[in-house]
Amino acid sequence: MFPSSSIVGFAPFLPPPRCARGNTVTAHHALPLPFPLPALSPPPPQLQLPAESHFNMRNKSFRGVPPNALPRFPSNPHCDWTPAVGTPPLAPGGPPLTMTRKRRNDEHSLYDVKRQRFGSPGIYGRTPQVVSPLPVAQSAPPKPPIEGCRHPPGIHKPKQTGGTLVLRRELCPSIPEDPLILAGDKLSQQILALFQACQQQNDDLEKKERCRAQLQKEIRALFPHSTVYLAGSTLNGFGSRSSDADLCLVIKDGSVDQRTDAVYILSLIRKLLYRLSYIERPQLIRAKVPILKFRDKVSGVEFDLNVNNIVGIRNTFLLRTYAYIESRVRPIILVIKKWARYRGINDASRGTLSSYSLVLMVLHYLQTLPEPVIPCLQKDYPECFSVSMDIHLVPEGPKGIPPFISKNQSTLGDLFLGFLKYYAKEFNWDKLMISVREADALPKPNCREWKNKFICVEEPFDRSNTARAVHEKVKFDAIKAEFTESLRLLQLKKDLNAILPVRATIQER
Repeated sequence: MFPSSSIVGFAPFLPPPRCARGNTVTAHHALPLPFPLPALSPPPPQLQLPAESHFNMRNKSFRGVPPNALPRFPSNPHCDWTPAVGTPPLAPGGPPLTMTRKRRNDEHSLYDVKRQRFGSPGIYGRTPQVVSPLPVAQSAPPKPPIEGCRHPPGIHKPKQTGGTLVLRRELCPSIPEDPLILAGDKLSQQILALFQACQQQNDDLEKKERCRAQLQKEIRALFPHSTVYLAGSTLNGFGSRSSDADLCLVIKDGSVDQRTDAVYILSLIRKLLYRLSYIERPQLIRAKVPILKFRDKVSGVEFDLNVNNIVGIRNTFLLRTYAYIESRVRPIILVIKKWARYRGINDASRGTLSSYSLVLMVLHYLQTLPEPVIPCLQKDYPECFSVSMDIHLVPEGPKGIPPFISKNQSTLGDLFLGFLKYYAKEFNWDKLMISVREADALPKPNCREWKNKFICVEEPFDRSNTARAVHEKVKFDAIKAEFTESLRLLQLKKDLNAILPVRATIQER
């Protein structure tokens, strides 16, 4: 799909000097980095892209086997499992929707649910099984021993083959994939219809993966032992059809100075991207974590590339486990993101909430209900999400986690209303911070990063404030006002269109 590209003859770039007032990249002076940079060499012969893109997500058991000799979705005996009883339906008494494969029609009706696929996790998964719900009084199964999250003997650090995608059953084999059942109330039906129309589809993810695989080949001409990972909403289960794709370039174990070394590395890659015919508009953004933005002409997808932002890979798989541990999590989060974007409070570059902060806010709310919808994974299974786990083993961490059966029978509509009410009237913004790691509202730490901040949302791994972009009172007041006004309108009309135009949002995807 991608035209062949070559950087033969592309002169190597030396590290820039460390300037007193900036990070200007100059190609005429040398200053050693804390790790060696490779000499530029011609790229390896071009490989067939389809083989790379379709099979680079395979686990270690397929290494060394020619890709073309494998079936598209080979079976893994050690991952086979029998689906357990799933989460309760969104509303009792609703008819189950069987999973059948239909040709997508972009002009389908808003409520033509027969033509939509419910509960599909993307290319990682299989067709879900229709599971009969248990009675409400059924208690959750006991948690397995923590050692169940340990990696089996003989598993060592895998080779950096570039594979970041894993099959759904390989990620959380013990968590069943239950189809969603339509609730009877109008608001829940609207939320579910919007989710099904806007959620990221298999072909959307495959386009992003093909570009990732091709970019990795090109970047390895500069950094032979590097790996490019997909991360963020593309992989965590909360992406929509219009979502950008986040990429993380890992070039060494450990941290990289984001103010100097990461900027230099991204500047080298930017010069490389200018020579690739299928990439356009590469732009280096010097932020706290600098990123290289560019667009893939073939798929039309916008990409953000960072260097060694390891925490982004860890939280991707934590959020992905939350996304599939309970069937109501993905629909409610995707629709809340759409609502926040439409109401103008979902843009960190403009001083409002990032999508990541919004996701953590929703998860925190679902964790802290009197009857929680989801558990606290980091407290219940700390070794599955350990910050000391080798980054290449992070995708295997959630394998030992069992299904979670919630006693909370709230519909999607009830949960959306409850979310708005919690942050409009109940949460104490002045004194508390939001913590998914502890499933609790904790007192704000008395330090510079948290003190006098309007919104405090704890990052589950590095414990920074993900909502630090909200640093103006006028923006904080606007965010609170949107929660309050949307709650009032939704309670009054019980119609999602009162706060978010459903049809127009579906057309935008």
